[in-house]
Amino acid sequence: MSVWDELGGQPAVVEQLKQAVNGDRLSHAWLFTGPPGSGRSNAAKAFAAALNCEREDVAERGCGQCPACLTILGETHPDVTFVRTEKVTITIDESRELVAKAGNRPATGRWRIIVVEDADRMAERTTNVLLKAIEEPTPRTIWMLCAPSPADVLVTIRSRCRPVGLRLPPAADVAALLIKRDGVDPALAQTVARAAQSHIGIARRLAKDPNARERRTATVRLPLALRGITAAVLMAEELTSIATDEAQSSNDERDAQEKIALLASLGAPETGTLPPAMRAQLKQLEDDQKRRAKRSITDSLDRTLTDLLSFYRDVLMVQLGHGVELVNVELSAEIEEFANNSSPEKTLARMDAINTTRRRIVTSNVAPLLAVEAMAASLI
Repeated sequence: MSVWDELGGQPAVVEQLKQAVNGDRLSHAWLFTGPPGSGRSNAAKAFAAALNCEREDVAERGCGQCPACLTILGETHPDVTFVRTEKVTITIDESRELVAKAGNRPATGRWRIIVVEDADRMAERTTNVLLKAIEEPTPRTIWMLCAPSPADVLVTIRSRCRPVGLRLPPAADVAALLIKRDGVDPALAQTVARAAQSHIGIARRLAKDPNARERRTATVRLPLALRGITAAVLMAEELTSIATDEAQSSNDERDAQEKIALLASLGAPETGTLPPAMRAQLKQLEDDQKRRAKRSITDSLDRTLTDLLSFYRDVLMVQLGHGVELVNVELSAEIEEFANNSSPEKTLARMDAINTTRRRIVTSNVAPLLAVEAMAASLI
């Protein structure tokens, strides 16, 4: 299984990156863009693995089996740095550390590679710190920036990067990846790929976690019981509760794995009291996890509202008679009845209210429950 197998439904991107690995227009800076779930960070990781693959034959690089490929895919290769943040932004100090690291020659591979997965989370002052390093990189350094769209990155950075545009893959390709990579039952794979609207990460989580599937079903059914202001308040409480449960479910597993990995790396004793130095590092990890938990709830609520939006998307498709496959096929009868009792104009207004709430929650300090209550009232 090569590193490119993870990029299902992206044949043009795979071909572009393969050509660059072969030496055709290999740039010192790349900008991977695409909507959430398109796999832009996976594409950057696969590209990094192929560039440092140990195969002698250039055409075979990206084998996914050599030590270089395996360590890069596992994010443990000494010459490849992955940068992501659990905070609102990447700080200037973090950017300066990246610039310093980018100036070092590769230790074992052909290239020193810096992959910034959250380039859109850099303020202008922070991005300017990277500008000179990207504009005049050291000879064996390659920068890979990832963002939802080119507009999310400063034009001075964007103009110095070679663009790689990804799209959401077809649901059938997402299902095929889940079947091949994760051994998911074909029928379930098709269902979750459609429910996730081709978001690969969400589809995998839905396939692996029955509780996540139940929470999503509860979300998309909420509009069916929306009859008055009391129901709207209850709907808002249910939405925020679903998002919180989803975030905690995801965080608990990851937090436990990180704690185990940290203690193992420190050589901590299996029983007894930890030495002071180890306790300090464990406390730092726990503080970082708490900060991440706060942001993950916001991200989870945004995803929950996206699931809710899929209900009204299906309603609009029925009202317009486009014959497009519904996202929520299991609710087709209820959706058709709902569509018959409303109008396309009202549906669009409801969708706009949901999207406005998503923006408010992500970009401002508004209390999530209050924002969702206001939204729910407008959906009556």
